[in-house]
Amino acid sequence: MKKYIAELIGTATLVLFGCGAAVLAGSEIGQAGIAAAFGLAIVAMAYGIGPISGCHVNPAVSFGAFVSGRMEAPEMLKYWIAQFVGAAIGAAVVYLIASGKAGYDLAQNGLGQNGWGEGYLGEYSLQSALIFEVVATFLFVLVILGATSDKAPAAMAGLSIGLTLWVIHLVGIQVTGVSVNPARSFGPALFTGFEQLWLFLVAPLIGAALAGLLFKWNILEDKE
Repeated sequence: MKKYIAELIGTATLVLFGCGAAVLAGSEIGQAGIAAAFGLAIVAMAYGIGPISGCHVNPAVSFGAFVSGRMEAPEMLKYWIAQFVGAAIGAAVVYLIASGKAGYDLAQNGLGQNGWGEGYLGEYSLQSALIFEVVATFLFVLVILGATSDKAPAAMAGLSIGLTLWVIHLVGIQVTGVSVNPARSFGPALFTGFEQLWLFLVAPLIGAALAGLLFKWNILEDKE
């Protein structure tokens, strides 16, 4: 049970700090600051809850671990439940704080939700959004599986993973707001709508599966 509580808290923290940075401080810190918030939240949680649950805080990461053979399906599903619940809690906290500011309007100001197309940040196409989310998640999960492999220096895993998420956000905020995490997208969508959510559920899982297969087939992992 400790693992699932850790995943719930970790995912809630990621959404609170990442989406919270966008909603509550975006105009002050800019997109570079928002990217840093997501990356540093992962660094903090990696060292805070990593020894308990591995700090997946992301259904795509758990799916990549499952595909690679490091996690069983029943365990993955329990992680998913904890992660989606945690994301909902994190988004709710952001909304409760944001709604206390005069002039805040959910429809106008949003809740750090992901999206694409006309009216959304850089107004990139569906094709661009799909390609970015698949490729970015593939690279993110690849780094995670590599950094947590037996031969990798364990002390550096949290830092390398957090820095990877940071640079992914620097590149992709204008494209989709950056998901690479179905739970992170689900939390804000509970308040802003599910119309575009499907892409941020499907694309990260595709990218994670591709990364997981490289480790399952020992293309990027030496098990000797």
